[in-house]
Amino acid sequence: MNFDLNDITLPKLLKSNAATHGSRKTALRKKGLGIWQCYNWEQYLDNVRSLSLGLHSLGFNAGEKLAIVSSNRPESLFSEIAAQAAGGISISLYNDSTPLELSESIRRFDVSFVIVEDQEQVDKILEQLDKLPQLRRVIYIKKRGMRKYCNERLLTMDSVQELGSNVYNQHPDLFDKMLDAGNGDDTAIICLSSGTAGSPKGAMLSFKNLISMGMTYNEADARCAGDEYVSLLPMAWFGEQLMAVVVPLLTANTVNFPEKNETTMSDLREIGPHIMLSPPKTWESIAASVRVRMLDSTPFKKFMFNTFMPVGEYYAKAVLAGKVPSFSLRFARFVADILLFRALRDRLGLSNIRSALSGGASLGADVFKFFHAIGVNLKQFYGLTEIAGIACMHRDGAVRDTTAGVPLKGIELQIDENGEVLSRGSGIFKGYYGDDEATKLAFTTDGWLKSGDAGYLNSDGHITITDLLDDILTLSDNSTFSTQQIENSLRYSPYIAEAVVFGGQETPITALIGISSRIVGKWAGDNKLSYMTFADLTSRSEVIDLIEGEVLKANATLPELARINGFAIIYKELDADEGELTRTGKVRREQIKKIYQDLIKALGSDDKIVPVDTVIEFPDGKSGHIKTTVAIRRT
Repeated sequence: MNFDLNDITLPKLLKSNAATHGSRKTALRKKGLGIWQCYNWEQYLDNVRSLSLGLHSLGFNAGEKLAIVSSNRPESLFSEIAAQAAGGISISLYNDSTPLELSESIRRFDVSFVIVEDQEQVDKILEQLDKLPQLRRVIYIKKRGMRKYCNERLLTMDSVQELGSNVYNQHPDLFDKMLDAGNGDDTAIICLSSGTAGSPKGAMLSFKNLISMGMTYNEADARCAGDEYVSLLPMAWFGEQLMAVVVPLLTANTVNFPEKNETTMSDLREIGPHIMLSPPKTWESIAASVRVRMLDSTPFKKFMFNTFMPVGEYYAKAVLAGKVPSFSLRFARFVADILLFRALRDRLGLSNIRSALSGGASLGADVFKFFHAIGVNLKQFYGLTEIAGIACMHRDGAVRDTTAGVPLKGIELQIDENGEVLSRGSGIFKGYYGDDEATKLAFTTDGWLKSGDAGYLNSDGHITITDLLDDILTLSDNSTFSTQQIENSLRYSPYIAEAVVFGGQETPITALIGISSRIVGKWAGDNKLSYMTFADLTSRSEVIDLIEGEVLKANATLPELARINGFAIIYKELDADEGELTRTGKVRREQIKKIYQDLIKALGSDDKIVPVDTVIEFPDGKSGHIKTTVAIRRT
C-alpha cells in the first residue's frame, strides 16, 4: 500500500481493505459452539461503521476514551476501530482484572464509555459505579444473564449497532466525514505498560506510531494476505495489538480467535497458523508439556524421542551458532524429521508455522534450542510499548539463541555508560497519559528513550538483553550476571512453574520456587503420595527432593559463582490478583519481596524451616487460611 503516514488511520485502512477484498476474503474468524464463524472484510467494515455511528449518536465525541474489557473476539476489534473512527481513543484492559483494578484504570484514563464482554465484567463495573461519575455508558456484548439488570447506563452492543444503522440510513455520508477528520498524528490507543515495577502506565500511541511500526515489522518478517494468525494474547498487550489489529489491516491476512482457553491447542491445530506470537511462558509451557507427555508415553515413543531429540538438538546448536551443519548431521536431521518431528509439530498445531515469535521477556536458551530442534522457526524480538512494539528481531537465516536480533529499519540503538539500552525511531510514543513527570523521566536529555533494560550489542549488531537494569546480580568476585538467566534455567524443568532469585555479592544466591501444581500433582499421584492441599504438596519431603534434583540440574549449566545455594518452595501459586504477577504473567519482584520476606530472610540464614500462618484472598472474594511449614533446602 502507498499512503501518506500523516493522513492514514486504522479506520481508513479498514475501509480500503473492504473496498479491495469485499466479501471475497475472510478477515476474522471466531470459533463458537464448535463452529468457526467468519467475517469478511465487508462485514468487518459494516460492524465497525454501525457501532461507530451508534457511539457517536450516544454522545461519544472526538478525544474521548472508550475502554474494552473482553477476551479476544471480533467484537474487541470492532469496538477499538469504531471508537477511533468516531475520533476517540481506545484502551484495552485485562478481562481478568479485579473490580478495583478496572475502576482505577477507568478513572485514571478518564474513560467515558466502556464495552465489556459479559455479565461478569458488568458486575465488576457496577460494583464500583458510584466511584465512576464520568462513565456514561456500559455496553455489553453477551446478553446471557442480563435480562433482569436495570440501569440507565447499560446498553447491549446489538442495540448500539442498530442505532448506528439507523443513523447510516439517514446520513450515509456521516461515517466517511468522521473518517476524513482523522489523521496520522491523532492518538489511536492508550496501551498499558508491563507494570512490573508498579501500576501500569498508559502509553499514548498515534496512528503514525502504529502504522509505521507495522510496516517496519512486515518488512523484516513479511506477512501476506494468505497467512493465518491465531490471536492468543490479551489485547491490552501491545504485541497483540500489532499482530492482530495493525499488521492485518496492512496485509489483509486472517485473524482467528479460539473458542476458549481450554480449546486453544485444538483450535490452533485446526487453523494451522503461519505466524504465531507468544511470550516466553507459553513456549516454556509447550516445551514442558512435551517432556511430561514423554514420561507417560509408551516405551517405543520414549525410544524414538530419546533417539532423535539429541539429533535435533545437535543440529539446532550448530545453526544457532551460525555454523553450517555437516552433511551427516543434515541427513540425520532429515530422518529425525520424518520419523518424529513432523508428527510432533502437527500434534502441537505448529505444522504450518513459518515464523514463530517470542517477546516480552528473555527466553531460556534450552527452550529456544528445543523448538529449533523440532523444526519450528522460533525467533526472539525485543521491544517496548513505548516504541510501539518491536525494536529488534531475528531475521530468517540469522537466528542466534543468545540474542534478540538486530534493530529494525529506522530504529537506532545505543548502550549508555550504565549498560542501559536506549532507542530512537518513528514508533516512539507521545507520552504517558496524565503523567508528564513519568514521560519526562522516560527520555534522556538528548531525546533517547530509556528502556530500564541492561544489554549489549555484539560485533554483528545483534542485541542481547541480559535483564532489567535493577535486577542484575553482582557476584562475589564483583562480576555481574543475569537474574533472568538463572530463573530461565530453573523454569526449563517441567516441574517448576516460576522461580524468583535473590542474593549476590556477600549474600548467597537463593531462590523461591513455585511448582507446577498440575505436573507435580500428577507426579505425586504416580508415586502414590497423598496430599490434601497445594500447601501439603509443597511440604512433602519427596517433592522437595524432586525439586532439589531440578535445581542441581540447573546449577550444572551455570557458572560456579552464579549457582543457587538454597531454595524454598512457595506454599501457594503466584497470583496476579494478589499483585505477585502482572496480568501478562511477569513476576513483580518487589511485591514478592514484601509478601515472602520471612522466607527470603530465612534463605539467607541458617534456618531450616519457616512456620507459615496466613490468610489468602481468592478471586471470587472468598478467603482461605494456610497454616504450614516451609522447608529451607541447601544445595
